[in-house]
Amino acid sequence: MAGGQADREDKVSLELTEEILQSMEVGMIFRDYNGRISSMDFHRTSSFLVTASDDESIRLYDVANAMCLKTINSKKYGVDLVSFTSHPTTIIYSSKNGWDESLRLLSLHDNKYLRYFKGHHDRVVSLSLCSQKEYFISGSLDRTVLLWDQRAEKCQGLLRVQGRPATAYDDQGLVFAIAFGGCIRMFDTRKYEKGPFDIFSVGGDISDANVVKFSNDGRLMLLTTADGHIHVHESFRGTLLSTFNVKPVLSQSTLEASFSPEGMFVISGSGDGSVYAWSVRSGKEVASWLSTETEPPVIKWASGSLMFVTGSSELSFWIPDLSKLGAYVGRK
Repeated sequence: MAGGQADREDKVSLELTEEILQSMEVGMIFRDYNGRISSMDFHRTSSFLVTASDDESIRLYDVANAMCLKTINSKKYGVDLVSFTSHPTTIIYSSKNGWDESLRLLSLHDNKYLRYFKGHHDRVVSLSLCSQKEYFISGSLDRTVLLWDQRAEKCQGLLRVQGRPATAYDDQGLVFAIAFGGCIRMFDTRKYEKGPFDIFSVGGDISDANVVKFSNDGRLMLLTTADGHIHVHESFRGTLLSTFNVKPVLSQSTLEASFSPEGMFVISGSGDGSVYAWSVRSGKEVASWLSTETEPPVIKWASGSLMFVTGSSELSFWIPDLSKLGAYVGRK
């Protein structure tokens, strides 16, 4: 990726089209994992990517230079979900050891724990950080959603739910969403204790919520469920725009999907390990990449870039093959 293909990518407009999406292929792979990648996150303002894996490792990558900068092992606690804070070498991650469900604020710079966040009593299945402030939310199989301030060890708020919760802040940090039981509930961050200000139905799909996300501009949101459905909603009125379908996932797996940076496409894993892409506007499948895996990959778009990353038993960086798109080469 640090060679010709990356150079060709730089010459193309950042406007993603169906043709560019269909040309995307793996530009680089890291295969040195001894377990499946369970979570990953791009830092918002740097070129860093962090991954968490079932081999109990946390790895920091410099995507611009195609390098793994650091590997930290979390043998005592395990690691499941991971997210960057506003600082490019500070993360929050959840445990995966079955006996300590604390969240941890870790400095990757010197491998020191800065704070522990104790409150959950079962596996944490959702973690979302507010991009504008020091807040974050976590959802657990203990049927609670906890609201946190990174500067305090005790949770700042607690919401009880009736099922496995999926949580997300919008990009402005003004609202957050909690999905469970076939509905997405919308909360005002300033008065969440008053309950949701709106509730959106997802059309009768009551299977476990896996992931809920907002598009970068906040106009759209998506919800994935264990039955293999990806629901795309208009986030202000809750109108269901499209439902995309893939193979269902196993109970311990998570179906992850992601909006492209401008929100025009959705890309998702599948219970059969494959990756699919759809147009939000037309509702049609526009690309697919089949796999022989048996679990869905985790998947993330790099913000503002023609690149997405998938994580399974290996970490793959997908970029356009512009040799297939002669009309785009040399564009500014």
